[in-house]
Amino acid sequence: MSEAEDLVAEIEALGDKLAEAKASVTKRFIGQERVVELTLTALLCGGHGLLIGLPGLGKTRLVETLSTVMGLHGNRVQFTPDLMPADILGSEVLDTAADGSRAFRFIQGPIFCQLLMADEINRASPRTQSALLQAMQEKTVTVAGENRALGVPFHVLATQNPIEQEGTYPLPEAQLDRFLVQIDVDYPDRDTERDILLATTGDTEAQSTEVFTAAELIAAQHLLRRMPVGDSVVEMILDLVRAFRPEEDSASQQVRETVAWGPGPRAAQALMLTVRARALLQGRLAPSAEDVLDMARPVLSHRMALNFAARARGDSLSGLIDATAAQLAGSKAAA
Repeated sequence: MSEAEDLVAEIEALGDKLAEAKASVTKRFIGQERVVELTLTALLCGGHGLLIGLPGLGKTRLVETLSTVMGLHGNRVQFTPDLMPADILGSEVLDTAADGSRAFRFIQGPIFCQLLMADEINRASPRTQSALLQAMQEKTVTVAGENRALGVPFHVLATQNPIEQEGTYPLPEAQLDRFLVQIDVDYPDRDTERDILLATTGDTEAQSTEVFTAAELIAAQHLLRRMPVGDSVVEMILDLVRAFRPEEDSASQQVRETVAWGPGPRAAQALMLTVRARALLQGRLAPSAEDVLDMARPVLSHRMALNFAARARGDSLSGLIDATAAQLAGSKAAA
């Protein structure tokens, strides 16, 4: 077989395995296929996800299930205003041996895992939030002047409550930009909620099974980066990201009047990876323009902001992204 044929065979095999993983996750996280796809996308791309949703919508259950299905060692941290960086990273303690000698010993914090659930991350102080910055970007932490490697792979799935803002600290832009995608978790529809009731209030519940190992997930992340991306898709990614920068000549009048600051190059990088993951999850060998449009909101929502006038008018950032993406798609089709 040629190198191209080998790549096609590997991509097809990974697509089948991902379909199995998705089915295993949805046994316990019922009906929210979009949310499951986006969280799997974050893991496939080697990135982190920010889950936005009200309490009781199954975010914790989703992360626990993903940990099982993807074969990852997971930990959970409940963020509170009094949480300190050492509570996450770990700290050194002074041990006294039997002979009376003393030495410092490092006790690892919960961040030393492969899948960390940061529950209600915006409840922690900025000092504690910043402890995650190096970990999320560099996959290492520095404690007592020594760099310590985290789990391989290492992913953070953080949650936020979009309604209750008392006693919270909004994440700074530098922190938000380190999340590959923003995943909105909404209420289930009536039929889905009925299925949830029947599945979770009985004597037994469906159990998910391990589909991937950590090593297989790492191999899948490397394979994803080898997937071909057509020039038309690359150009559309660039056009879309640059269309939301108000200082760009290509920006529309609506963007100039409503956007305070637009997405940077990391948004284009995120789109380049996530469109490949979406194609994989849907059993295709290469991404298309449709994938770019579909991933626009999850990738861009947390990487840009409305100005004061737009917020005062009650403008929607999601609506602006959808409208601009649709306008771009229309202009591409007309050309």
